[in-house]
Amino acid sequence: MITRLLVANRGEIARRVFATCRRLGIETVAVHSDVDAGLPFVREADAAVRLPGNSPAETYLDAALVLEAARRTGADAIHPGYGFLSENAAFARAVIDAGLIWVGPEPESIEQMGSKVESKKLMDAAGVPVLGNLTLETATDDHLPLLVKASAGGGGRGMRIVRALADLPGEIEKASAEAESAFGDGTVFVEPYVEHGRHVEVQVVGHAHGVLVLGERDCSIQRRHQKVIEETPAPNLPAATRAALHEAARAAAAAIDYRGAGTVEFLYDAAADRFFFLEMNTRLQVEHPVTELVHGVDLVELQLTVAEGRPLDPHAIGVTYGHAVEVRVYAEDPAADWQPQSGLLTLVDVPGVSAEFDLLNRPGIRVDAGFESGSEVSTHYDAMLAKVIAWAPTREEATRRLTAALGRARLHGPATNRDLLVRVLRSPQFLAGDVSTDFFDRTGTVDPPEGFDRVGEATAAAIASAERTRTGRTVQHGIPVAWRNVVSQPQRTTFESDGRELEVAWFGGRDGYTVDGFTVVSASSTTVVLEEGGVRTSYEVSVPGHDSHDVHVDSPRGHVRLTRTPRFVDPAEQVASGSLLAPMPGTVVSVAVEAGQQVEAGQPVLVLEAMKMQHTVSAPTAGVVTEIDVKPGAQVAAGEVLAVLEE
Repeated sequence: MITRLLVANRGEIARRVFATCRRLGIETVAVHSDVDAGLPFVREADAAVRLPGNSPAETYLDAALVLEAARRTGADAIHPGYGFLSENAAFARAVIDAGLIWVGPEPESIEQMGSKVESKKLMDAAGVPVLGNLTLETATDDHLPLLVKASAGGGGRGMRIVRALADLPGEIEKASAEAESAFGDGTVFVEPYVEHGRHVEVQVVGHAHGVLVLGERDCSIQRRHQKVIEETPAPNLPAATRAALHEAARAAAAAIDYRGAGTVEFLYDAAADRFFFLEMNTRLQVEHPVTELVHGVDLVELQLTVAEGRPLDPHAIGVTYGHAVEVRVYAEDPAADWQPQSGLLTLVDVPGVSAEFDLLNRPGIRVDAGFESGSEVSTHYDAMLAKVIAWAPTREEATRRLTAALGRARLHGPATNRDLLVRVLRSPQFLAGDVSTDFFDRTGTVDPPEGFDRVGEATAAAIASAERTRTGRTVQHGIPVAWRNVVSQPQRTTFESDGRELEVAWFGGRDGYTVDGFTVVSASSTTVVLEEGGVRTSYEVSVPGHDSHDVHVDSPRGHVRLTRTPRFVDPAEQVASGSLLAPMPGTVVSVAVEAGQQVEAGQPVLVLEAMKMQHTVSAPTAGVVTEIDVKPGAQVAAGEVLAVLEE
């Protein structure tokens, strides 16, 4: 029996495992990097051990440090979570050799499924449909488009779509470099890319008496080949196909005598009603909550049961009922090519949450989050902040619940994908179940809707700012806001939002505020009620910190982050014309140019790595590089000058 369990992971998944352990009476141990020391998962564990450093390689990927932490704390079991060492057969063996219980499949199963190349051969022999592998020599124009994939790992790292054979060698090189950085294995392979395909996966739990199949999940809505929205059951899936998928997953797990929780992933071609094996993830998946809610099961408890060698209790499986939808909230900017964001989360609030990490009930809204208000989002790890999950008897009801909760959520700090997720959930394509891996390319939901002018939000921010100034006075309390003896022109407050300048002209006086187009019904430093065209709207306004220029405005229309433009610019903050700035904090991986070199528009200048993804900084126009201020290995901050280009 497990008495004290160490989770060799961080954030949301560590909290998720701890929640089950608390219910079962198992003590918990957290390991954490320096930058993660203040996160909730560290506080919630019964014991915590520091892993000195911040990068994954020197902390969560260092097997020796993790095993030493288990020894020091008296842990008798290790749960790997997902990512990091969760699918590392050598680590699993080291845990077992140390006399500890490994909460996962046998190391041999991890090895058999760890290589996507070898696992496809194994599945082909087991009668599971697979896509053929191609090489530089065998790929032809008839095979286009192609997909380059990392053999180890997942999460979209080391994946590239190729639409011209001439691009294949370069894309293989890029994918291999990214895979080597993310997984320590640069092996990649090439296969045909199915346009408009769907990503459908099946949850299995292997045990001594067979394989338990717990339905399928549709995870087709993705960006950068990473999942964004997941649901179960999969919509618009023929009953015969659903049954065939379940049976194929059962056969895949049985072929390797699989033990524990795992997921068999398939590519579904809806047009031809056929599916192909993609890979098997020999671990718990990020999207496991939707399965838990629909099937009434605690998947972590099942993992622990199998690891302890006990038979599965049939009463641990509930009644399959209803529909669940999950969204992943990321710190990223979809409008800027999904660039990861970092910084301080000043407010995290999702209204109407029924439970956090609820395992046995069916809450209307469940939140599994790794962060809270006051948490720092670093550049060292994945950018996912939280998962928001809705359950209801039907897909329509679950989607409506999730849309409402997400639309009212307040997430202040780094930019997030929250507004995009709301647009997807409201889109006619999603509501009709018309989902595919190219959803964003064919629906255009990445772009904000036309007509969202942010004027109301900027007006509310300007009035709230004036109220903060008024209430912060230490003298002359009786003088009205912005009072003048002779009024010659309005006060002007300027903001920037998504590259647009918003200027609000307003008057203040004894009778309150006057703004063209609006009636200011009431105003305080935190809440402003405006009336426009006979319709009243309440805006919640917050400023994170005394010296911050950022202003967050929440309303029924959603969230808007504004940056107040100072009236006078500090010359020290200005940069030279033609400067290429770091779009995010990160590490310089490579530099492709040198000072004095002539470049063409779109030519790569350097590559940054942030949050386990590589990002190319390219020349915006043709010109000459007059300065290159960084070298490979350099750590850069967002907005830092990387190079200067003269047209």
